[in-house]
Amino acid sequence: MTKPPVERRSTPLPSRMDEGEDGADHAADGASYDASATMKAWENFLGRGRPTGPGGLVRSVIERSWQRSAVSGVDPRGRGSGLIVSADEVDGLRRQHGGLVQAAGKTFERLADILGETATMVVVTDQRGVIIDTAGDPHILDAAHDIRLEIGANWGETVTGTNGIGTALVTGKPVYVRAAEHFCEGVKSWTCIGAPIRNPLDGSIVGVVDFSGPQDIFRRHNIALGMMAASHIELALADQLRVERMQLLELCLARLQGGARGDGFVILDRQGRVIHHSDTAAARWRHAHPGTELRLGEQLMDFKGDSWPDNIASIPGIDSQRMEPLLHDGSFSGAVLLLGPTGHPAPAVRAGSSPARTALKAARDAIIGESAVLIEAIERAERAAQGRSAILLEGETGVGKELFAKLIHAAGLTTGKEPFVTFNCGAVSKDLLGGELFGHAPGAFTGATREGRAGRFEIADSGVLSLDEIGEMPLELQPYLLRILEENAVYRIGEGRPRPINVRLIASTNRNLKLEAAEGRFRKDLYFRIGAVKITIPPLRNRHGDIRLLLHHFNSRVAESQGTEPLRFQPAVIDLLERYEWPGNVREVRNLVESLSLMAVDRTVGIDDLPEDFLEDLQPLREAGGEAAECADAGEPIARIDEAERRLIERTLVASGGNTSVAADRLGISRSTLYRKLQHYRARH
Repeated sequence: MTKPPVERRSTPLPSRMDEGEDGADHAADGASYDASATMKAWENFLGRGRPTGPGGLVRSVIERSWQRSAVSGVDPRGRGSGLIVSADEVDGLRRQHGGLVQAAGKTFERLADILGETATMVVVTDQRGVIIDTAGDPHILDAAHDIRLEIGANWGETVTGTNGIGTALVTGKPVYVRAAEHFCEGVKSWTCIGAPIRNPLDGSIVGVVDFSGPQDIFRRHNIALGMMAASHIELALADQLRVERMQLLELCLARLQGGARGDGFVILDRQGRVIHHSDTAAARWRHAHPGTELRLGEQLMDFKGDSWPDNIASIPGIDSQRMEPLLHDGSFSGAVLLLGPTGHPAPAVRAGSSPARTALKAARDAIIGESAVLIEAIERAERAAQGRSAILLEGETGVGKELFAKLIHAAGLTTGKEPFVTFNCGAVSKDLLGGELFGHAPGAFTGATREGRAGRFEIADSGVLSLDEIGEMPLELQPYLLRILEENAVYRIGEGRPRPINVRLIASTNRNLKLEAAEGRFRKDLYFRIGAVKITIPPLRNRHGDIRLLLHHFNSRVAESQGTEPLRFQPAVIDLLERYEWPGNVREVRNLVESLSLMAVDRTVGIDDLPEDFLEDLQPLREAGGEAAECADAGEPIARIDEAERRLIERTLVASGGNTSVAADRLGISRSTLYRKLQHYRARH
């Protein structure tokens, strides 16, 4: 037995308590508490599997909990929780359950005077039983460290056996566990009273509030105190929910103003749970998901609680491209999902007229390659084209972002006459950029025309505006762009009259805008607005098998334009070029072919015909190729592409300081893809 948490003067205890068989602690089940008898029953249970013997029976709720604890493999000689999460995980849990922590904090303040110096502490846990906050008598809080009854400790029943927290989570009802009734020997000098806390949205258990202390703190009214504390926390959660719901409703109505009138809408909170939906949305949900209902509290998405995800996983039967973030003061607060007339995504290709189909075929043919990562990006772009949300194209310089912008425009055509307007934000001075984009009134500034002029937004009306190098846009102009996107209207510089427009924005960047926004170099609210749908275009080094196709494509095109015969590449050259990392991507391939076509003495290209600076970059690969040849001669064949990729990943990880998120971003692949590749190469070595 362990030393009691605090030495207290003995206080008479009731000889019999009314309790529920299911742990509700209300009706008698025939068992009264006697410490000595309960210890004998526990010892009998450990020896025989049944708590019978000289001491009689224990309460049924305790016996069943002992049985579950034994089946779970809990050590009966344990001294409290054996599972403590890390400090980082605790911070993450407190952020994830911020509403619960806040609600419990208010209740803890009310209990401060009641608890006083009663040798009692109070804790609140998450739905797994991990403690996320504590309060109460300082002496008890200090003593609790001995059994790890502290923030970050897991007191679920499968971890710590029978106790007020874990058993309340299992039974779903208030429960008390007195001293010897605990399953673990090291906790038998404590008494605890736990009450589940339920989500006011759907009634699910979100945590437990628990009162713990030396074994003689037990009183009848303490059970009521636990239930009252849980009720107060639930009321505070309900108040939070009402405020959040009203806030998201206002944000949703502002977002839907002037558009999507025929659509049903569903509002999701930070956790991706349904907190409100229109009647139209409910009907369309039933149509898309026969036999199911759109329920309040149901989690449709996993937003991780604090940010708009880089990639939105699709909801079966629903077009997640029609989901947009809801921002409050520039921070992610939730999302609105629009359900169209059928509840299903639009067809993969909406282009209907002959000009539209022709444009779509041309846009597809302009993107050369058959690699899986490229095909995936193309398919994602065509799906995104069916919605009206802004699209952010991310990718390194030279990957072909402008071709993807044209593809999205073509895939969204209906008549084939919708305009496609491009503009490079980095190609115009800051002084002129506003006038070029938004237009200007007559004589609005020095250099303005006397007649005034429409900007790119007005020119792109009813079509697509492709803004390249969006990261170069000055911070002072970004609020104007955000206003246009929110209001679907443009104000010319020097003019107060709004001009309604209907423009689909496609923004492109070779920067990490998420990082730029986090560090204050790009507005967060604008990033969330234009990044509702993000498409990452893979770098050429990840497009295995596409080099030959690109060489053939540019070779034929250059030969035709120059009126010459196509080049002939020696096998050793093609082999070397397939292993090259291509920092300049597709643009570098095109430039190389053009240079070789002009400078080659004859039409056959050998390694020595490659440009000098190119050969310098290729030297490590040539040496590696020699090593590979030697190994092959010795009977040890190497998969050259896999080996080059493995080395590239290893070098990038080293350069990124082991940070997989940064490495994945530099490689132009998702973090899950990077993990998969790492597991593949580690399994081979």
